[in-house]
Amino acid sequence: MEGTGYRVVFEKGGVYLHTSAKKHQDPDSLIAGVIRVVEKDNDVLLYWAPVEEAGDSTQIFFSKKDTSGGDSCTSEEEPTFDPGYEPDWAVISTVRPRHRHSEPARGAEPGSPRGSWTFSVSLGELKSIRRSKPGLSWAYLVLVTQAGGSLPALHFHRGGTRALLRVLSRYLLLASSPQDSRLYLVFPHDSSALSNSFHHLQLFDQDSSNVVSRFFQDPYSTTFSSFSRVTNFFRGALQPHQEGASPDLPPAPDDEPEPGFEVISCVELGPRPAVERAPPVTEEEWARRVGPEGRLQQVPELKARIFSGGLSPSLRREAWKFLLGYLSWEGSAEEHKAHMRKKTDEYFRMKLQWKSVSPEQERRNSLLHGYRSLIERDVSRTDRTNKFYEGPENPGLGLLNDILLTYCMYHFDLGYVQGMSDLLSPILYVTQNEVDAFWCFCGFMELVHGNFEESQETMKRQLGQLLLLLRVLDPPLCDFLDSQDSGSLCFCFRWLLIWFKREFPFPDVLRLWEVLWTGLPGPNLHLLVACAILDMERDTLMLSGFGSNEILKELPHNVQEILGRAPPTEPQSPSPPVSPLPLWPTRAPLASPPPADTVPQPDSSLEILPEEEEEEEECADS
Repeated sequence: MEGTGYRVVFEKGGVYLHTSAKKHQDPDSLIAGVIRVVEKDNDVLLYWAPVEEAGDSTQIFFSKKDTSGGDSCTSEEEPTFDPGYEPDWAVISTVRPRHRHSEPARGAEPGSPRGSWTFSVSLGELKSIRRSKPGLSWAYLVLVTQAGGSLPALHFHRGGTRALLRVLSRYLLLASSPQDSRLYLVFPHDSSALSNSFHHLQLFDQDSSNVVSRFFQDPYSTTFSSFSRVTNFFRGALQPHQEGASPDLPPAPDDEPEPGFEVISCVELGPRPAVERAPPVTEEEWARRVGPEGRLQQVPELKARIFSGGLSPSLRREAWKFLLGYLSWEGSAEEHKAHMRKKTDEYFRMKLQWKSVSPEQERRNSLLHGYRSLIERDVSRTDRTNKFYEGPENPGLGLLNDILLTYCMYHFDLGYVQGMSDLLSPILYVTQNEVDAFWCFCGFMELVHGNFEESQETMKRQLGQLLLLLRVLDPPLCDFLDSQDSGSLCFCFRWLLIWFKREFPFPDVLRLWEVLWTGLPGPNLHLLVACAILDMERDTLMLSGFGSNEILKELPHNVQEILGRAPPTEPQSPSPPVSPLPLWPTRAPLASPPPADTVPQPDSSLEILPEEEEEEEECADS
């Protein structure tokens, strides 16, 4: 439908605005209108007006200049097109929108109360489109602009959403959001710009002006016949050039490729450089970096040292508080003391919340009761072969239990999920203090809380990233894992979930975690660690023909081999401390206290520790 200087390419009646928040709309709260897509002045506009304002479509006036062009379109439904997202509840418009300045349409009543709802927007100003979930009484669309605001929800009482989206897809690229299947992101549809980019990169045929059109007509053939040249482009850029050869031209393939296609070869990464681990950071080196007022100096260099060598065991109790964000790298000694006093009070206020719940209350609180039962079961199985947690009535297990229950009060939305006890155990082992262990654990959970979310989107994304890395680094290994029904790398799920806690010996886990906590060289170093593990064991896996169940039993080993070759002069870690001293004075220790040079025993800021005199008497009696 054409007019003077513009063209209506889409028109659909029966498109309503719901202006009431009530579940059942009153007739007065429903504003019937007409939605149109109009081409004008090298721009495309989306226009909605109430029925009394819409009038004849040939009489629409806009404040922009006139032009013409485009194709006509019907408003018939296209059942195969399903772009967009919307939650389960209906979207309603309870706040009137801001209006674009435009001339009123002919036939509009100046005093009409419904005239203020008229709006028009350029398609170039759209940021995303949300669509209702199938099954609702009326389908509707919500258009979000680049400025962050949303236009009134358009309810299609007579259908037409798919037809409108089909028309919009002529002028826009609608990309499905990876987070929500019904949310489509909007990008400009500029085919000429894409073609020019392809021409300058010289990745396609010499005449690349029609690449985009060929892609939309036959995406499969165009992708595999044209984008295969990207491999040769990178191969020529990464490999050294032969003498006399032009660096601008990729080397000719050895074999004649099939007509219309090119042979895709893998990029050679070259020999792996030898990496030697540095010695761990000692207390003396740490002390040299402490400046006036107890502030740490040269923090980036210090983190790089921890990344390359780790920490000496005697320094971990102090340094882990910084690595996990409990203490600030920039704070002074006095600021740290004040911060710890504040956090201690905050911890015990949260702990008192669940401590004060009576058994009768807990019977009526299924969520808390479920957390308590799950924590008790997991704690009883956590690192029981470690001397620090062995024994039937080990006080360290009580601290694990209390810290995890308090974390449920700290993070109500997440609560407790199986596997968290594995993350807390090494932290309590090192810090030897209930409050310090809690806040360090909170810092760790800030890094990995997505691993424990019910949707598991974070875990799925990490497994997908790991698979992409492995396909680049070792395609034959990927092919082997596919043949063993392990191509999805599900056997790596536990690795990523609790950061290899059960894959390495306990002392090696401490060294690995403190390296990962530095954040160097990036936040996804743990994915490269997983690749390194698979690379070290590739021959064993491929020659033995292990299935997915056997793979977990045969993997790793030695953290120093994963992170690099350890220097021979690295000091050995002291033996782990024995079971901690009892945290109440009424029970005597079952064994003599450990030597003075071992790591201090854990204390609890809640329970009363034995007096020093009592400890000496017990030692003499033993």
